[in-house]
This record gives sequence, structure tokens and C-alpha cells, in this order.
Amino acid sequence: MSNNEENYYTWHARNLILNCRLQPKASEDGFAEISAGRIKIRITAPPIDGKANKHLIRFLARQFKVPQDNVTIMSGDNSRQKRIQITDPQCLPVDLKITFPVTVEHPRR
Repeated sequence: MSNNEENYYTWHARNLILNCRLQPKASEDGFAEISAGRIKIRITAPPIDGKANKHLIRFLARQFKVPQDNVTIMSGDNSRQKRIQITDPQCLPVDLKITFPVTVEHPRR
């Protein structure tokens, strides 16, 4: 896995943070290449009146099997470059090569 692939996502407790570049008006929804520390996400909606952002939230909620309320655009509302938080993802799409964080439980005393 290259350095770019390692840096496009981080975990904060049970929250997955994605750095992405959005490509609106694509021919189909889906994940594309990882470049410059961002995952490219293609969506079919146009970038007009928030339609692309709403479509992105629906797409990511389906992919990670969470309610739409669990997907938040943290930054980049009006930009193709976005930082997105997914709270408590139930599924990790294989294409993204994301792994759940390892948690270590301390023995009880």
C-alpha cells in the first residue's frame, strides 16, 4: 500500500474520516483511484443546489451500511475536495482497502 493510500482515511474512535475528491455528473456512482491522499468518488448528480452533496451522502450511507444521518460532510460543502465523517460504519467496501482499527482491551484488575 503506497503512502497516498495510507493517508486518505483515519479513524477517530468509531468514526471513519475520509479525504475525498468528488467527481459530479459521472456516468455511474462509484469509487475510483486514490491520489494525493484522497479517494476519488464519482457520482451521477450535478453540483447544483446541493444535489451532489445529498447524493454523495446517500451513496456513502449505502456503501458503509449506515443511516444517512451517520454521514457528515465536515469540510468542503462547496468544493470537490471534501472531508467526510462516517459514524460507526457497519461495512467497509473492499475496493477502499480500509481496515477497522485494532482496539486493545486492558485486563481488569
